[in-house]
Amino acid sequence: MPTGEVLLRCALAAIVGYLLGSLPSGVLVSRFFGRADPRTKGSGKTGATNILRTHGAGPAILVGALDVGKGVAAVLVARFIIFPVPAHATTTLYTLQALAEAIAGFGALLGHNHSIFIRFTGGRGVATGGGCILAMNPLTLGISAIGFIVPIALTKYVSLGSVIGAATAGLASLGLTLAGRDYWPHAMFALVGGAFIIYAHRDNIQRLMAGTERKLGQSAG
Repeated sequence: MPTGEVLLRCALAAIVGYLLGSLPSGVLVSRFFGRADPRTKGSGKTGATNILRTHGAGPAILVGALDVGKGVAAVLVARFIIFPVPAHATTTLYTLQALAEAIAGFGALLGHNHSIFIRFTGGRGVATGGGCILAMNPLTLGISAIGFIVPIALTKYVSLGSVIGAATAGLASLGLTLAGRDYWPHAMFALVGGAFIIYAHRDNIQRLMAGTERKLGQSAG
């Protein structure tokens, strides 16, 4: 495949991924239920955790599912529409396809956290990043889910689980890639995307260190 065509397809993957990620699930679901804009409540983020604290479990579950779906959709559109490869293609073509998927995933993360539709505000990227990982390699998600769930179960801090889960995803993807069970672009997405998600939690990390972070079940008030 010519280099120019590869670059064009990757650029398209970035744009489509960003637009899909930018769909403001938290704001749309809040409006659907007749609730306040989540950006005016709690942490001001549009993700499922803030929706849970401010609007309850039902809207939060729907937002979480939609945010995961954005990540899955971004990767699958890149795989099957933007950069499809024929069966029994060369390893190079599959690696280039994985690169397009990773770029679409980065776009989705950026769009979710800085949505063009809501003045570049948004969430922290946990659910959308998880959706991308799910579509790239479900085994990576399964391993990182342990790093996400166990800290929350033990401490009730969703932010702690999110940070550890993101780090676990990067390490798991790297290990699977070194073992020949994934592609390097997927590992780079998990590592850099995980760092991006952790950075988005920097205020949570400060509160965790200060002992002022809210636990699961505590209201935003």
